[in-house]
Amino acid sequence: MLTLLTRHWGLFALRGLFAILFGVVALVWPQATLMALVLLFGAYALVDGIFAVAFGIASYGHNQRWWAVLLEGLAGIIIGLLTLLWPNTTALVLLYFIAAWALVTGVLEIVAAIQLRRIIPNEWMMILSGLLSVIFGVLLVVFPSAGAVSLVWVIGAYAIVFGILLISFAFRLRGLQPEATTTGASAS
Repeated sequence: MLTLLTRHWGLFALRGLFAILFGVVALVWPQATLMALVLLFGAYALVDGIFAVAFGIASYGHNQRWWAVLLEGLAGIIIGLLTLLWPNTTALVLLYFIAAWALVTGVLEIVAAIQLRRIIPNEWMMILSGLLSVIFGVLLVVFPSAGAVSLVWVIGAYAIVFGILLISFAFRLRGLQPEATTTGASAS
């Protein structure tokens, strides 16, 4: 499993990069129209979901919990497609799409991190990322009346922190590559 994770560290880095790009765009253009935010979020969730599905499929046969990452990716693809197919949704519907995506992603990342705790040292980054997603999703559900501009700022800040944590996790995996190769070679 460690070899598989280290081999695909770049998928986590790409997911983090897209999250940071999405967050920066949201912060730089806080007055952007709701339509632009809807399309931007839909594109991000779709791309993030595709990367997560790719890793879930690559994990099949190597990890009993491959399905958690696959489900996370499918949730992202579904939310992304729904957002792109219905761009005239109201701010409240978009808010609940984002909240649902953050909650599902967060829970599944925590599950994956718990499963990886024996394989990857310092899995706390992935747990922290999952907790951040869950807290963000809960806040969006509890405070749905936030203004559109403040919502954009919250979404942007969340995406940047989430992206930084994913990239940190990716480089942690990359740093484990020689260890994974040695471990994999000695197990053969």
